[in-house]
Amino acid sequence: MSGTLDIKDLELNALLEVTQAINNNLSEKDLYKIYKFTLLGDLKVRRMALFVGDAGWKCMVHFGTQKNWDGQELDPYFLSLKKTTHLDDKVAEFDKAIPVFHKDRLLAVVLMGGEEIVEGGGSSTFLQALTNIIIVAIENKRLAKQQLEQEAYRRELEIAKKVQNFLFPKSLPKSKKLSIEAVYLPHHDVGGDYYDYLAIDNDRFLVCVADVSGKGVPAALLMSNFQASLRTLVRKTLDPKEIVEELNHVIYNSGNAENFITFFLGIYDFKACTFEYINCGHNPQYLLSGGELTELNEGTTILGMFDPLPFVETRKIEGLKNFFFFGYTDGLTETFNKTGEQFGEDRVKNALQTIEEKDLQAFHKDLFKKLDEFREDVSYSDDITMLSCSVSN
Repeated sequence: MSGTLDIKDLELNALLEVTQAINNNLSEKDLYKIYKFTLLGDLKVRRMALFVGDAGWKCMVHFGTQKNWDGQELDPYFLSLKKTTHLDDKVAEFDKAIPVFHKDRLLAVVLMGGEEIVEGGGSSTFLQALTNIIIVAIENKRLAKQQLEQEAYRRELEIAKKVQNFLFPKSLPKSKKLSIEAVYLPHHDVGGDYYDYLAIDNDRFLVCVADVSGKGVPAALLMSNFQASLRTLVRKTLDPKEIVEELNHVIYNSGNAENFITFFLGIYDFKACTFEYINCGHNPQYLLSGGELTELNEGTTILGMFDPLPFVETRKIEGLKNFFFFGYTDGLTETFNKTGEQFGEDRVKNALQTIEEKDLQAFHKDLFKKLDEFREDVSYSDDITMLSCSVSN
């Protein structure tokens, strides 16, 4: 009778220690330590290995064994066990396997050898219960951590969305002299595309399109820094070369050469009838004038990878009065269909030949219709930005 009481006292002590450890909000690593020392000190377990399913059925705790079981995979044989099973030399060093369930789900498997619980008399049922308590507590800690991380990420996304909304111009000109239409379709909640329009003075305006590497919060913050730098620079200089060199320096330093931006900038002068541009590793943008379609390719490489830039060229198109400009990001041309074919630049060029027959909004709507017909039910793989500009001078 006294032996039974001793065992019950030890089991109660073990339960209290484990419960207290859980209530003290110890780390997962510390909970496993408490579990190990409770089995060693209170229950007098001599040899064991604990395999947990959440870790891919790897050994999380072991002691008293000749073999180092750290990180070892559990033999699939044990996953089918429904009750405590004697092993008959199935695994060297162990003679009993105890499956641990939570409801109908297998949480862990305890392999034991030698005398388990005082004088060989103890209860596998209690060990199952104790293991269940520890594993469920660890799972709950992980779940709580995941929920906190998800909530933090959700808040970051909300901030990034607000930041990104500030990037885009609140209104665009809609007159016979100058009309601009833009559309942005993010692939995720927060994307890495950016477009802008700046009225410099009564005679000049700037348009730009950019695409930052990466997505989510980091991309939104980098693009916010980029936009702020651009607007500050435009107040100091209208030389595209100077603007781009300084922007590259800013991105290179803030992104540590790990993030980059493709960028197109164009400045039109109504009085001089010139359109000066620079393309920084971006897709070719297009200018349609007098039925002739021009690809706007000249410039430099992507921004943020090299400082200084290895080369910088600008191009000024003169004698330009009535024209259409079309800017976009690579999410448009790199949309795929079921056969793995890209929408491509040729389809964009063909669509541009009809732009004079439509207003800009209708043109964007028609281009998206062509894009959807092309991809069918294949999902978009990237953000898509389109910016169209019509000038009648």
